[in-house]
Amino acid sequence: MTESSIHNTKLNEITNWGVRAAIGVIFIVQGSGKFGPGFAGMLGNMGISVEMQIPIALAELVSGILLIIGVLTRLSASMIAIIMLGAIFVVKEASNLTGNGGYAIDLILLASALLIITMGPGRISLAHVIKKLPRCLH
Repeated sequence: MTESSIHNTKLNEITNWGVRAAIGVIFIVQGSGKFGPGFAGMLGNMGISVEMQIPIALAELVSGILLIIGVLTRLSASMIAIIMLGAIFVVKEASNLTGNGGYAIDLILLASALLIITMGPGRISLAHVIKKLPRCLH
């Protein structure tokens, strides 16, 4: 292996983890905020059952944590992709891409989740460190 390809591989792994960590932190923060009564009220105003508050908050929080540590990475990114599709088409009704109430950030988060699904956890992950972990848990 040449020095250039080794450097490129390391850079790819660091970038992979960086994307996972950034998306993970965003969803940990956003998921934590959804446990409050404000989010339940917002769900009610949108015609979504208030009972969905805890599952949505947990899905965001747990998926964010799992993305950062690199376990169940593809499953976590899939959950985030589903959440972002809901945010784009149900919450924001895909009305405008930019401006107030636009879904540009949601689209970026969806694209990042799809990127993580295709790339997997990479070498900077708990799934890579624990060699005996079944492949389905990567």
